[in-house]
Amino acid sequence: MRFALDALFADVPAAQIEEARAFYGARTAGRGPGTPEELRAARAKRPVPCAAVPPAVEETVETGDAPVPVRILMPDSGPPQGVYLDIHGGGFYMDSAARGDVRNREIADALRLVVVGVDYRLAPEHPWPAAPDDCEAVALWLVEEAATRFGTSRLAIGGSSAGATLALATLLRLRDRGAVGGFTGAALQFGTYDLSARTPAGRLIADEYFIRAYAGHVADRTLPDVSPGYGDLRGLPPTLLVVGAEDVLLEDNLALAGRLSAAGNEVELRIYPEAPHGFTGHPTALAGTALRGVESWLRDRLTRP
Repeated sequence: MRFALDALFADVPAAQIEEARAFYGARTAGRGPGTPEELRAARAKRPVPCAAVPPAVEETVETGDAPVPVRILMPDSGPPQGVYLDIHGGGFYMDSAARGDVRNREIADALRLVVVGVDYRLAPEHPWPAAPDDCEAVALWLVEEAATRFGTSRLAIGGSSAGATLALATLLRLRDRGAVGGFTGAALQFGTYDLSARTPAGRLIADEYFIRAYAGHVADRTLPDVSPGYGDLRGLPPTLLVVGAEDVLLEDNLALAGRLSAAGNEVELRIYPEAPHGFTGHPTALAGTALRGVESWLRDRLTRP
């Protein structure tokens, strides 16, 4: 079988592609922190996240290990039609759930959803398995409490970059517990699914510090809880994969799409031309189109009979 990569591209207006090409052509590509010192400096330079209006409600999910802070955004009108669990990105070692408040407020109001952001513990202070432990704890809390607390048991999960990796790892944990049935979809943006450097895709990021910070102590990083692409992917909810054509993680996402499909799952892959890693967080019309597409996909899985 032969196919051209552009045959897999999402349908995007030509003007948006040209705008994105110009935007990224004039933009200096960045790179994440490469040492603990650079990480501390990068964290210190990050601006305070913008607040949503109305703001998120801060709560703590009590677990058997460590309590997990969450940020809850209720829809501005009507009873919730579902709950979306959002896991933030940042290489497992930066950022917080609060940085997603404005975007999550948009999702909550547009789709009439409760959006729950997870403040999982960050590496290197708290390496694997702290982050997936926290995400699993909040997911299980929603499975058990969403109907009583929010009046709906319809759940979806999603995240970007490291958040997408953690979302998939969380689904695998829930599936193994027999608790994944409440989740009707997973919206995963440009995740990294091989942290082992054993695949061609994984070798492209093998020297990144975030991998050492998060999982450098793990003897075998093909463990699915670290590198979900190695897992048994059967029995997962419908999945949307969003990635840019210029993303270093493109091959990783292509491979995951194939494995999800081969395992019998419903999967949709959307590749956006001219787009690098993290593009949905950039001020381009292309990003807006991709985000509206994610909203539409979530609406189909959470808010319609």
